[in-house]
Amino acid sequence: MAAVNTLKNLLNDDIRQLNELADLLKTEKEKLAESDIAALEPLTQQKNDLLGQIRERAKRKIHVLVEMGYRPNSGSPSRFIQSSGVEDLIKPWQAAENAMTACHELNSVNHRVVTHVQKRLARLSDIFRGTSGQQKLYGATGEQTSMNHRTILASA
Repeated sequence: MAAVNTLKNLLNDDIRQLNELADLLKTEKEKLAESDIAALEPLTQQKNDLLGQIRERAKRKIHVLVEMGYRPNSGSPSRFIQSSGVEDLIKPWQAAENAMTACHELNSVNHRVVTHVQKRLARLSDIFRGTSGQQKLYGATGEQTSMNHRTILASA
């Protein structure tokens, strides 16, 4: 029963910190929209600190789950928790998973914003350098490659 209480406490800490992370990601989105670079640096440090703590706790959760009988090669921990039937763990585990999913979605939005800004800056740099008139090719992953006059596309 001590393992159940330990895991429950770890999950509650996860939920609390994942909610903090979600708030940070929302603030980051606002700062990205405002182009407030100075405000982004401390946010990044706070995110890294929170993520470090969450990762360390994930390791401890795995150890506790192993103590409870979970085998890492037997499938996902979620299935083990669900099949255990311990209601005190099922709800916090689900809440932590939901919070993690929400953070992932918020981070994906911020990633798209940053990627868009990077592409816009690359285009502006091309214009300043006078290379914007060059043709561009797209690679398999969507990256752009400038084609200069010496680029050989095929040879016979």
